[in-house]
Amino acid sequence: MSYLVPSEFVAKMVDAGESKIFMSTRDTVIRAYMAGAILALAAAFAIMVTSQTGFPIIGAILFPIGFCMLYLLGFDLLTGVFVLAPLALIDKRPGVTLNGVLRNWGLVFVGNFAGAFTVAVMMSIVYTFGYSTEPDKVGALVATIGEARTVGYAKYGAAGMLTLFLRGVMCNWMVSTGVVGAMISTTVSGKVIAMWMPIMLFFAMTFEHSIVNMFLFPAGLLLGAKFSILDYLIWNEIPTVLGNLVGGLAFTGLTLYSTHVKTAPKRSIG
Repeated sequence: MSYLVPSEFVAKMVDAGESKIFMSTRDTVIRAYMAGAILALAAAFAIMVTSQTGFPIIGAILFPIGFCMLYLLGFDLLTGVFVLAPLALIDKRPGVTLNGVLRNWGLVFVGNFAGAFTVAVMMSIVYTFGYSTEPDKVGALVATIGEARTVGYAKYGAAGMLTLFLRGVMCNWMVSTGVVGAMISTTVSGKVIAMWMPIMLFFAMTFEHSIVNMFLFPAGLLLGAKFSILDYLIWNEIPTVLGNLVGGLAFTGLTLYSTHVKTAPKRSIG
């Protein structure tokens, strides 16, 4: 059958987490770099579509193209390894340590940021004809998004930080569900459909994705947006990363593992 039952695909999640922990530094960084770059390009595409049509939902419907591409090509996002790598530790796979999990997370973060930043630089050049003009319509929209989702949160203080964190939690609840979606089918079409649904949901609801933001905010700064690097780190990237970690691991990784690998005893009848 092209569909794998939960007990089968959750075992694949643990296997995947183990393989990523033991992957070489070179391969980990290359795969993370390409994942960040492709997702950033998909974000730029979705913003362009939104600008052209005036309907953000159309951009959200099309954004998962990038996510599907990068996972079909075997690349890795930080939001995915946040869920997969710890499962190998929890499952007590031989040789898997906390240091190994943290090493994987650190390398993927660096690779994702480098890839997303590369696209941010390239697109900011495209939006401004090599910085010789003001940003075009799409570039101006990118800059506006950066301001709204940094200083826009900061003006609400602690309430803004809570909102930002929860948007990060709910984002990776859905994104990590998309990562799992790549494992629940043995056909390309099945994988794409399973990945598409939760990714469209998170983008349409403007949840906070740490890797998408690695493109949006550096691009915004390059395009003259009115916020600082410190605003970006404190009022978006750091809380978003923490929210992504909590959301993916708590709502996707641990729930699936606890009920499909470490199942409770069956209820006796009689």
